[in-house]
Amino acid sequence: MKRVLKSIIALTLVVLVGCNSSSNTNTNKGDHLSRIKEAGVLRVGLEGNWQPFSFEKDGEIVGYDVEVAAAIAEHLGVDLEVIPTPWDNLFLGLDADTIDLVINGVDVTEDRKKTYDFSDAYLYDKAVLIVLEDNNDITSFEDLDGKTTANSIGSTYMEIGESYGAKVEGVETLDQTLEMLKNGQVDATINSDASYQDFMKVSGGPFKTVDETSTYMGIPFVKGGDNDSLIKEVNATIAELRSSGKLKELSLKYFDEDKTEPYGK
Repeated sequence: MKRVLKSIIALTLVVLVGCNSSSNTNTNKGDHLSRIKEAGVLRVGLEGNWQPFSFEKDGEIVGYDVEVAAAIAEHLGVDLEVIPTPWDNLFLGLDADTIDLVINGVDVTEDRKKTYDFSDAYLYDKAVLIVLEDNNDITSFEDLDGKTTANSIGSTYMEIGESYGAKVEGVETLDQTLEMLKNGQVDATINSDASYQDFMKVSGGPFKTVDETSTYMGIPFVKGGDNDSLIKEVNATIAELRSSGKLKELSLKYFDEDKTEPYGK
């Protein structure tokens, strides 16, 4: 994997200074995997500011999702181009074929499965309801009716809030949601337990979690036979990472716990 990780460093630096992403175009119009192999590059979109999934450290984009992306690129025998992209543009890039894969802790939901196919699960998490530590009015998701939350537009967490009757203020990062909560601009926020726990280790704050629901994450693909062979190879990579223990190793490295199996298993 060292060869691929080196290409991450080089290509990330190119992206960070604003170069446009390369385009995977060739004569293999009907097979996405063939186009990737002919181009020699796997273009992966991720936020790049969502620790510990993907974040900048010493001028590089690192994180759990970056290492999973690197393993997939290595399995395919191509280089990796990391493309930091705001959450609400990731699926647009996937649809427009300016991104080959979105590897960004995407929760698999019934609604998303209507539009996209998904890889096998590569991480299990929880969506947690977060409030100020002195808030005794909100103790469950049901208490969000008529309240305000802050979350990324189009995220699973925004959908959960709205499903319980909350008005959701759209923001871009976890840090922003917690800053708004701390300042009293919203009543609560819903976020990934993995990223929230990481935030609390680094920054702390006057927060507590009061409810949770289990989620699992996969890699989305535009529906259609064009992606059948690519899905097969991505799933093969995930299976290899799981059977070798590497997936668990990465989870322990970035989350301090094994999040590669369903909760309760």
